[in-house]
Amino acid sequence: MSCLMHKFIGLEVGMMLDIIKAIILGIVEGITEFLPISSTGHLILVNEFIKMSQTTQFTDMFNVVIQLGAIMAVVVLYFHKLNPLSPKKTHVEQHQTWVLWFKVIVAVLPSVVIGLLFNDWMDAHLMNWQVVSAMLLIYGVLFILIENRNANRQPLFSDLNTLSYRTAFIIGMFQLLSLVPGTSRSGATILGGILIGTSRYVATEFSFFLAIPTMFGASLLKVYKYFSHGGAFTGMQTAVLLTGMLVSFVVAYFAIRFLLNYIQHNNFKIFGWYRIILSLIVIGYFGFLAH
Repeated sequence: MSCLMHKFIGLEVGMMLDIIKAIILGIVEGITEFLPISSTGHLILVNEFIKMSQTTQFTDMFNVVIQLGAIMAVVVLYFHKLNPLSPKKTHVEQHQTWVLWFKVIVAVLPSVVIGLLFNDWMDAHLMNWQVVSAMLLIYGVLFILIENRNANRQPLFSDLNTLSYRTAFIIGMFQLLSLVPGTSRSGATILGGILIGTSRYVATEFSFFLAIPTMFGASLLKVYKYFSHGGAFTGMQTAVLLTGMLVSFVVAYFAIRFLLNYIQHNNFKIFGWYRIILSLIVIGYFGFLAH
């Protein structure tokens, strides 16, 4: 009886610890998903110190599917703007919303095609600290250089409705870069948008909208692969996953509002410097301290 009791208490403590870890990871995901600082890079670093008592397959799936919570924050915040059937919209506004969705679909096609073809290869060869630190550093420098270049330039596109299908597709091509861990999906699309002439606000909003089909697709693919390789959800794993998603939703909601307010009066240089510093921390830890 005593052994059974100890085993039961051990399981309860383990579950509580995993719930706490899911909360921490949810906070990290919620903050970093839409800020251009790489959620994957942060999760890899945090996972080094906070390891859940789950299988590697579940943890890998968790790190992707948890992003659905953050994506739902976009859906909630932009529900009216993204709803082409809203009775509160005029016929012209409904048409503009449909066109916006078609532009999002056009922009997401490159990631869908390349992501499906090379997803397994990238998971096997690119999901490491060397790649993450390099991408953090490279894009950190790029943010600073591009903001300096654009300091006195006026954007060509200051309204989402003026965005052409060609421009949307080019931004989608930049999103391809985010398939490399450490790049940041929002960072790649925002940089791409700014480079081809969109305002910071337009680039950021379009990046948010691109995230909806992109991350839903990525999450479905991860869940499918998880189950197709014999995975299953226990009650504990379901609780851990839902906790992470809920926390990431709440935190992302406020992170999005912060970013939209911030870029109306500031540029992205601070995020570039942050990425450079984080890259050096990752290199310092994994390259020297971890051994």
